[in-house]
Amino acid sequence: MLAERVDDLMSNAAAGASQPGVPNPLDTTRRLRAVLFDLDGTLYRQPRMRALMALELATMVVSRPLQAPVTWRVLSEFRKAQEALRGHQGDDHAAGQLEVAASRTGLTVQRVEAIVAEWIMERPLKHLPRCRAKGLFPLLDFLRDRQIKVGVFSDYPPELKLEALGLKGRFSVVLCSTDTEIGKFKPHPRGFLVACTRWQLHPSEILVVGDRADADAAGAAAAGMPCAIIGKLKSHRVGDYVSLDTLERLRDVLDERSR
Repeated sequence: MLAERVDDLMSNAAAGASQPGVPNPLDTTRRLRAVLFDLDGTLYRQPRMRALMALELATMVVSRPLQAPVTWRVLSEFRKAQEALRGHQGDDHAAGQLEVAASRTGLTVQRVEAIVAEWIMERPLKHLPRCRAKGLFPLLDFLRDRQIKVGVFSDYPPELKLEALGLKGRFSVVLCSTDTEIGKFKPHPRGFLVACTRWQLHPSEILVVGDRADADAAGAAAAGMPCAIIGKLKSHRVGDYVSLDTLERLRDVLDERSR
């Protein structure tokens, strides 16, 4: 089982104590060997993206007046379906999310899937370079220079977004909640533990970086990983995670030379 394979990595963590690493912001006596990033709202600024996409949706009132209300409702119900499925034990959240949204809108699954593909997967890509999180590239360069592995774990397919952000090839692990080996939305720990097995690292050696305490921090805690939540106004520790305002601040926290 996955949990058993992760437990086997404990001895590797002890054996690798002399390897390169950066301090764990929750326990500076421990070292980190990898950072697992969330994507949406973490690697790019979601409020700005939402404003740009809202503008596009608003233009539909003129260009496609009959289609606009249908599209708005599908997108709303699709997002609500994901939140409703978080924490459930079903085997296929991707299909379940589409089915729930289709049921609530009275449309076919195929129609809902087409609208989601256009408005959630494709149209935002052109806006991503303008929404890139401040300090992202310096943070990734800092981690690379210190031989820290980096990866991405998202509830949505990340590959096209990473390419649009100019990040293709920067991550050694790229995971999605809908991958066959995961099949669970955050905060279920399975996706986080899959990252551990890919890197052959113990959970305590991997810092999760996200923007949602209820998904990223809760999932990290369930997997036994430290976590940093980005986007809060003040830097402070809250339970199982540390809250930081920017990725730039995270870089400072991880850089022992800045202390």
